[in-house]
Amino acid sequence: MQAKPPFPAVGGPKSQAMLERGIPLFRNGLRYAQELERSHQRGYRSPRQIIIGRAEGDFIWDLDGKRYIDFQNGWATNPVGNCHPEVIEAVEAANRTWGFHYDHPLRYELAEQLAEIMPGPLPRFSYEVSGTEAAEAAVHTALAYTQRRHVITFASCYHGMGLGTKVLSALDPDYGRYLEAWSGGVIKAPYPFSDHIPAGMDQEQYVDFCLWFLDHHIPAAVTTRDNIAAIMIEPGLAEGGNWIPTPRFIQGVREICDRNGWLLIVDEVLTGLGRTGRMWGIEHYDVEPDILVVGKNLSGGIAPCAGIAARDEILGDNPHAWSGSTFAGTPAGCAAGLKTLELFERDGVVAQAAHLGAVAAEVMADWESRHPIVRQVRSNGLLMGVSIQDPEGQAGRDEDTVWFAREVRSQLLARGVWAISDREENIRMYPSLTMDEAVLREGLQHLEEAIAHVEANGLTVKDAPDLPTGL
Repeated sequence: MQAKPPFPAVGGPKSQAMLERGIPLFRNGLRYAQELERSHQRGYRSPRQIIIGRAEGDFIWDLDGKRYIDFQNGWATNPVGNCHPEVIEAVEAANRTWGFHYDHPLRYELAEQLAEIMPGPLPRFSYEVSGTEAAEAAVHTALAYTQRRHVITFASCYHGMGLGTKVLSALDPDYGRYLEAWSGGVIKAPYPFSDHIPAGMDQEQYVDFCLWFLDHHIPAAVTTRDNIAAIMIEPGLAEGGNWIPTPRFIQGVREICDRNGWLLIVDEVLTGLGRTGRMWGIEHYDVEPDILVVGKNLSGGIAPCAGIAARDEILGDNPHAWSGSTFAGTPAGCAAGLKTLELFERDGVVAQAAHLGAVAAEVMADWESRHPIVRQVRSNGLLMGVSIQDPEGQAGRDEDTVWFAREVRSQLLARGVWAISDREENIRMYPSLTMDEAVLREGLQHLEEAIAHVEANGLTVKDAPDLPTGL
């Protein structure tokens, strides 16, 4: 018999009924009842979940009509708000004109416009469907161009959930389970987090260690310098917790690449196109990449569009670098990208994102000192993360720390705000770059209320499973 929550995990019966339909359909549905019963026996309730009934602008509504401030933002994919009518119109016009055909004029027009806004001379572009395929294309392009066999990525990095990107990523070792034999060409390096720093080091010492590891340990103990093709890095470790690297670290990575003849691949799938208050996240560091990966915001939140930009010689004369797919650079995706860039320029979207980021930083500035459950607040523009810990302030990424973050997110949903805490110790927020300032402030106020509630009342959800949704 299917286990039932002691009370609905969401705001109403329509949402609950839809979520329950996923139990026989989606991954881990067979485990759900058993895990739920075990959690209920320990006194915990089901976490709140929602199914989106509709989306518009700064908000989403669940199936029962409850409205939520959208800090999840299509997982950081709707830069100009949900369902922007001009992007929808452009996509529909492209579909009516071309349907789907691989070669069409919008591919050329978007590539030309992207070349004009790149952070450095990256004139050539190769289309992909999503950030996952684009990250894989970037790595293979670097391997083929340099004719070398290794690429370096970082702890807690995330580049996608395809076969290749699971091997490249280091967000959760479970994501790459049973793929261990496939990872021989990927070298994982430590990342200089601003928290949980080992061995009593301070931030600057940890940066020194991470740079030393790249420049000395790897060539001495893992592989030779002349067999490393590239370093791949996010200029804001997004899925890993919205960690913000220091300028000295990013600049040090660039210097190491230059000295060793390694390419610098910058994954801007989440940080790019305005998220950090600059057009590209790497622009905060006065560094130019050799290859840049773009996705998410390029879609305008409507039609998938992604790809890689590269220096002229890297993509202009590289016959062994092959990428792309049937749906890479579709008319709809390119139309969405073109309209999004038009809106960015016309409406000052990047400047608005910078302004909203400053507002958010000011609102959250004293949370660490006022809330024992808040371990650290990090932000760069609208790339925002709040690390949660147990109310006693104990350090470490233990299991309870993750559950406290999950509890905060559940309480935040109850207050009508949708943010991300993906079985991690962080609350991550990616509001649209055009969100109304009053809405942003309201959402952050509700987050602080949720934090205060958890401080006062402790855990109620802990290890109760989510209803399967196929995600």
